[in-house]
Amino acid sequence: MVEHLGFTGTKMGMTDEQRVRVIWLLKEFEPKNVHHGDCIGADAEFHELAGLRREIVRHVHPPIERKYAANVLMRDKDILYSEKSYHKRNHDIVDACTVLLATPGQTIEILRSGTWSTVRYAKKLVDRPRIVIVRPNGTHYES
Repeated sequence: MVEHLGFTGTKMGMTDEQRVRVIWLLKEFEPKNVHHGDCIGADAEFHELAGLRREIVRHVHPPIERKYAANVLMRDKDILYSEKSYHKRNHDIVDACTVLLATPGQTIEILRSGTWSTVRYAKKLVDRPRIVIVRPNGTHYES
């Protein structure tokens, strides 16, 4: 069981294969709390998938730039944080979790990607979270 699971993904959304793998990983990790960035695409999809498990508390870290905000629906026990820059918000998500789940739009790490930037930040930490990356084809690996 995982106390806090963080999530990062592309605003283009998850592939069907990523979505299936994320559902499976949510069952495997049994998180009590999940953290995501409230953007359109993968964040919004993850919010809905985590919401299928009523026992999970969803922590929503919205961006100050509202252009890509998903404005997800909240339940009473969900927690909404104050708006922050993408950079700071992504760091807050990583800092809060013991497992970081990433669903990038690419198979290999690229620059100029918020998802990969979040993964790189997590890798730099001394007390880093476990990092699980789900490729677009649905396979996953730990980094």
